[in-house]
Amino acid sequence: MDPIKLIKSVYSSLLLCFSIAIIMGMIATKQTNLSENAHPAAAYCLLWAAIIWLTMVEGGQASLVGLVPVNAELYANSHPKAYKCTQITNKGDNLDRYLLGRQFMVVLVVFSVNISGGPVGGSDIWGFPGWLKGIFLEAGLAMILLTCNVGQLASQVNASLCMLDYTDNYFALFTLWVAMAIEFSGLLHASYLVQLAVAALAGKKIESNEEPRSVGASIFFFARCLASLAILCFCLAVTFESLFAGKTTMWEGVPPTVAVIVFFILMALVGMLEGMQVAFFAVAKLPKSERGSSPFAIKTCELLFRGEGYNMPAFMVGRQLCVVSCMFFIARVTSLNYPEGETIFNVPEGFQSFLNLGFLGALITTILASISWQLVASAFPLIFLSNPLTYILLRLCLLLEATGLCQAAWVLAAIHKKVAGFQRDEVYIGTAEERADKEMGDQSGHLPIGAGHMVKLPNFADNAPNSLKKLLKKDPTVAQYINDAVENA
Repeated sequence: MDPIKLIKSVYSSLLLCFSIAIIMGMIATKQTNLSENAHPAAAYCLLWAAIIWLTMVEGGQASLVGLVPVNAELYANSHPKAYKCTQITNKGDNLDRYLLGRQFMVVLVVFSVNISGGPVGGSDIWGFPGWLKGIFLEAGLAMILLTCNVGQLASQVNASLCMLDYTDNYFALFTLWVAMAIEFSGLLHASYLVQLAVAALAGKKIESNEEPRSVGASIFFFARCLASLAILCFCLAVTFESLFAGKTTMWEGVPPTVAVIVFFILMALVGMLEGMQVAFFAVAKLPKSERGSSPFAIKTCELLFRGEGYNMPAFMVGRQLCVVSCMFFIARVTSLNYPEGETIFNVPEGFQSFLNLGFLGALITTILASISWQLVASAFPLIFLSNPLTYILLRLCLLLEATGLCQAAWVLAAIHKKVAGFQRDEVYIGTAEERADKEMGDQSGHLPIGAGHMVKLPNFADNAPNSLKKLLKKDPTVAQYINDAVENA
């Protein structure tokens, strides 16, 4: 192993263990949001249930998106439960529905982690000096390292290379059903209004694999859109009323006006980071001459696609750190803190207790800071590339990845792979060339991409055959030919 990677792996793993120990100690001493008002066992259960479920939510996406082009009959017998999953996601527009529901699950799980393990104000443990508590507790580094390394990146590493083994279980199937149920409920249907608006602004038709809706289906669809919009407006009203009244878990001493400004900044940062990954994927298949002419678009693409393309997965790692950090801060800003007996808008006390959990912020973040920006980026990727903030955030993400804070994820992934007995997909279904020789080749055209779609390739997967990579590197005209063929298909 590269000595630098080895050093990063060691110190990242030690930091992760230290962070977990701190969080467990805070819960045991009843100094977290949940354990302060409930038995510590409840906080332990919620924390680890949320982290474990997050591994499947993140890994499931990498696997199910990556399996879309693969002929499902190749693994119908060897991986029956993975086959059941893809039979659902590959039907009609179900992949888009799954991704929509899954996005809310990610935010909801991160907020649940904050509820169970987030420290309360004035926390103190084991006599740590103020600067150490400031970094790991107040700034939330301990929670961020736990969530990113254990809950997200480790699962993405294995799931993008061992897609079949990772989803061949009822846990993956159950998670898929939950995501589909969330989408069907209509809770997030306000996102579809954004989708329609974005497509109209782009002058592009939203591609669909289903027949046009009937009159009854259209009424049911738009009724859910209006209900979702009403719920979103209620969430915003409650959040802003609480922010201006100083009734959130925002740090003491922060003026309400500043809290509102911080809220908008954090939402914009999450939106930019979510949109950037969609925009980067959209331009990755374009020739260099079509990636924008503005100075920042050129600088961004030169940095992103430099050398052997390592900066793309490096950006995804750094981006994960940034997004999770922002989500934890948003959870703190938007979680309500009304004393017992006091309610907002005179709602019943039982309902106020539910509002205090902070899940309203999760819904706002999912629709306005995550899905909406991804939809905009899918339609206007070059505008994202031309934004100076995109280049700045790309630099920041690459810097965070270079620190090695998330290198422990690869250590955990290796351990998990060994214990679970995961094998690469090629062991079961062969390489792309072997599948093509059997006349069961991949069909990448099944991936729903373009205006109004949020599909991204798995973070760590590179499915192009080595022979094609070498040919593309040797003869650039081949890349141009492939791009022209895709555009004219």
